[in-house]
Amino acid sequence: MLAIKYSIFAGISTLFNLLFQYFSFGLYSGLGALYVAMFIGTLAGLVVKYILDKKFIFYHEVKDKKDDAKKFALYSLMGVFTTIIFWGTEMGFYYFIPNPNAKYLGAVIGLSIGYVIKYFLDKKFVFIHKEEVAS
Repeated sequence: MLAIKYSIFAGISTLFNLLFQYFSFGLYSGLGALYVAMFIGTLAGLVVKYILDKKFIFYHEVKDKKDDAKKFALYSLMGVFTTIIFWGTEMGFYYFIPNPNAKYLGAVIGLSIGYVIKYFLDKKFVFIHKEEVAS
């Protein structure tokens, strides 16, 4: 059940990411538009995914805003490596496949790989349960 729920949330986050990229391309198509769109999409997907993971995957209850900010910072840090995978895949599709929508397929593939890795990183380093630390 956890894998299904995580997959659904990854899909929701991917959708947010791609929608924000799409809107970004609609607003700006100049120099570096792909990079601007990927950055904006990444931020949108990150926030959505953090909220869903925190509440419904890891069931983390924040103590206060400072605790939440620390968790979000650590969650974001764990996402750096997976973001490199995602961005690399999206850019590869963008530059090597002569179809304007290829970048979106690359994004979905890169995000899918990244989210699988990110789950294990978040479980081990971000949302650590007390009973796991004691063992």
